[in-house]
Amino acid sequence: MPKPPQRPNYPIWIIVTLLALILGVTYFNKSNSTIKIDQRRFDQMLSDGDVKEVVLIAQQNRAEITLTQEALEKPRYRNELEERNPFPMMSGPHYLLKILDTEIFVQDFRDAQADLPESERISYLVEERSDVIGWLFQWGFLFLLLFGFWFLMRRMAGGGGPGGQIFNIGKSRAALFDAENKVNVTFDNVAGLDEAKEEVREIVDFLKNPSKYTNLGGKIPKGALLIGTPGTGKTLLAKAVAGEAGVPFFSLSGSDFVEMFVGVGAARVRDLFKQAKEKAPCIIFIDEIDAVGRARGKGAMPGSNDERENTLNSLLAEMDGFSTDSGVIILAATNRPDVLDSALLRPGRFDRQISIDKPDIVGREAIFKVHLKPLKTSKEVDPKKLAAQTPGFAGAEIANICNEAALIAARKDKKVIEPKDFQDAIDRVIGGLEKKNKIISPEEKEIVAFHEAGHAIAGWFLEHADPLVKVSIVPRGVAALGYAQYLPKEQFLYRTEQMLDQMCMALGGRAAEEVVFDKISTGAQNDLERITKMAYSMVTVYGMNEKLGNVSFYDSRQPDYNFTKPYSEATAQTIDEEVRKLIDSAYERTKKLLTDKREQLDALAKELLDKEILFQNDLERMIGKRPFSRPTSYQEYTQGGEEEGKEDDDKQDTTVSNGQSDHADASSAEQASQEEPTPAEAKENP
Repeated sequence: MPKPPQRPNYPIWIIVTLLALILGVTYFNKSNSTIKIDQRRFDQMLSDGDVKEVVLIAQQNRAEITLTQEALEKPRYRNELEERNPFPMMSGPHYLLKILDTEIFVQDFRDAQADLPESERISYLVEERSDVIGWLFQWGFLFLLLFGFWFLMRRMAGGGGPGGQIFNIGKSRAALFDAENKVNVTFDNVAGLDEAKEEVREIVDFLKNPSKYTNLGGKIPKGALLIGTPGTGKTLLAKAVAGEAGVPFFSLSGSDFVEMFVGVGAARVRDLFKQAKEKAPCIIFIDEIDAVGRARGKGAMPGSNDERENTLNSLLAEMDGFSTDSGVIILAATNRPDVLDSALLRPGRFDRQISIDKPDIVGREAIFKVHLKPLKTSKEVDPKKLAAQTPGFAGAEIANICNEAALIAARKDKKVIEPKDFQDAIDRVIGGLEKKNKIISPEEKEIVAFHEAGHAIAGWFLEHADPLVKVSIVPRGVAALGYAQYLPKEQFLYRTEQMLDQMCMALGGRAAEEVVFDKISTGAQNDLERITKMAYSMVTVYGMNEKLGNVSFYDSRQPDYNFTKPYSEATAQTIDEEVRKLIDSAYERTKKLLTDKREQLDALAKELLDKEILFQNDLERMIGKRPFSRPTSYQEYTQGGEEEGKEDDDKQDTTVSNGQSDHADASSAEQASQEEPTPAEAKENP
């Protein structure tokens, strides 16, 4: 947003001028350079004939004394005057005598010269002079004090720029974008959100051409709520609306309504809509609306949320109150729709709820094309391959990958960004920073190698497991000693056998340690955590257990406030038993598989110890192709699933890690939800 031209600060200049005037008059005043003397020294000057002129100022009870030119040449006068003022006034006055009574001074002055000849006597002059300095100090500083107080009040009222909001605290803090300071982001900059763009584009089109809709009797929606996980582009879409709309656009955050003073939030809501109605038709965008729109009466003791609830009540009344103005359209964004108040979500306030999900492979390709435009890339960089390598990644994560690839290429002094740089960037985003210098004992390295080889072999010979792309025993992140990456197929529904194969693949590391060393280590902690969540979800959420039947104990309406178990203790015991049976059977199945494939397991682990990183083509060379013809997402997207995949693609296709093995989970949220179905999935999966 272009900065508005800075206006001159006239009050500051006025204050500076007044101070300079007072100090200047004080410094250049004649009396400021004079030296005070007493009556005895004055009499001595008279007797020595050093006095040229005496000016009596009766109103101020003082006498100004000017010396003769000959007296100024005397060292005692010259040194004294120069010490007082480096540039003494040669014309005088030079000395100042305070007097108590004018008549007594005149009489003493005449008596002191009674013995002198008539030609050598000095007469005195009487002047009427006002005390300018005293007047300036008395009235000038008073005026300056009053002016400074007025200026301070003006700043506190909000007229003096940012920081002065004491008396103007109830004013809205919304940023206004109009024809003068227009946002440069348009719908062309928003990729992968075609359905959401159509929804908001209709709102913009209505504001530009309302007759197109009103001729048919339709009404524009009063509000649209953008819902999606962090990084999917909600705020970016709102910026595009601001750039496309030819109407004023008010933008603010939900936290801008929150203040420590009572009644401030409601006052800011009223002021915001007052400004919006004055500029109607217009759009108001409230980012992170859950900060002010949380459900009333939940999560706190009674009375503790009165201020926030009053703010929400004011917002509800303004959005669809008695004096609703149809020219004001509300856009809001949140990643916590479950905590919003039901009154805020009803039609009439937010008529549309636009869900912005993580992009699919087509959307990711479009997002990569947007972020690759400003980068200097080689011809080998293919957005389709990059999109296939990053399932479950949101737009913000894709932007981060492109930036990381540029930084990695620059660190290596390259002229262009190559596919290997994007490969390293994806690895860093998924697994963390590579730590080549981390000291690992040979025994631990061997355990890690067999652990990762167990994941790879289990996933390679299980039909419904995701095909492996890359396995590494190079330490990454905080505590990850190795990790494996797979290329999952993007899907929304999972069958029982698919989830069981995923559990077996996750247990491959622990099973390999027991098969080879007859001992286990702590490296499987992350795997055990995932399969435990997955098993409990199968039993308690998705009804995939024969003994418990088709029941689900998940309450989608109260995901955060369900503190009690909706089943008896006997059912809880049955759930624990069935989960344990499910995990034990998967573990025994995995151990049997690895025992049967022990030769391939040993060969793969040995190769890992030598090379540290293996790709899919290395596994095909060592243990043959997968016995299943399940196409990857990239193959389906580019080739329609006609072939299993080429060697070059296998080298490049690095994606979200399903089988993270040692100590750290580097999988993305999307893939984690695929491997470990959590209660949040119950709202989307029928």
